[in-house]
Amino acid sequence: MTVRPLSQGLVVRSTAGFVDVLIEGSVVQCRIRGRLKNVPRTTDICVIGDRVVVDQPDQQTRVVVEVLPRKTRFSRRQPGRGPEREDVLVANLDQLLVTFSYGQPPLKTRLLDRFLVIAEHQGIQPLIVMNKADLREPGDADWQPTYESIGYEILTVSASTGTGIERLTDTLRNKISAFVGPSGVGKSSLINRILPDLDLSTASVSERHGKGRHTTRVATLHALPDGGFLADTPGIRELGTWALPLEHLDRCFPELTDYRDACAFRSCSHTHEPQCAVVEAVNAGAIDPERYESYVRLRDEAMG
Repeated sequence: MTVRPLSQGLVVRSTAGFVDVLIEGSVVQCRIRGRLKNVPRTTDICVIGDRVVVDQPDQQTRVVVEVLPRKTRFSRRQPGRGPEREDVLVANLDQLLVTFSYGQPPLKTRLLDRFLVIAEHQGIQPLIVMNKADLREPGDADWQPTYESIGYEILTVSASTGTGIERLTDTLRNKISAFVGPSGVGKSSLINRILPDLDLSTASVSERHGKGRHTTRVATLHALPDGGFLADTPGIRELGTWALPLEHLDRCFPELTDYRDACAFRSCSHTHEPQCAVVEAVNAGAIDPERYESYVRLRDEAMG
């Protein structure tokens, strides 16, 4: 009996019961070992970006027998009611391309802050991408100086005209990156600009509701010609944080760093305690009040 060696690979596509795995330059379809699926868990078994060990019991069959530990992951609390469960969208990310647009659908800074908090908590480098630069109107970017002063990089691009695409492409080289954001902001259109041979389907924003329509059905990692991978993920309308300890929330807001250790109480919640350096900084205008309100809302949500 010939014993075939186990192989390691990268999951580039995941569908019901099967995953496509990149192994030594070739993509092969694998099923997931039943033993892995039968283990009780509160998170996804295997997602794009996962590093896996693959067995080949015969010439035609390949089986994922182990999912290696994830260095990072972009995940959220699974939408809807029922037992809490982690919904992992992409594993082992280096960079999160938090994508919104000028025009429609309108940017919601509360949702932007949620994406940034998750990136900070998971140790993923966030990059804010503003698409539809050709639709930008006076006043549309009033929020941007606040985020740039915190240290977040903002790229202004247009999938329609090509503005900023070269710079965006440069940031992707040799990294695993993912476009995330609401439907209708043009994530698939941007990927089509970067990788025109893919020809991903796109949809316009609903004129009635001002919301985007989902075009990406299955999360996929696309190989980049100059090295690295780029993920397209389904549009997100609901983004609940997962496994974020309440005491770590203030660390996910970088602008609080210079103040939180100066509070009178070590366990300060930065909401009501006396001699809170964070609240004093908000009142003095050193911390943006809208960002602080995002912190308070996320804290209230975490407390149930």
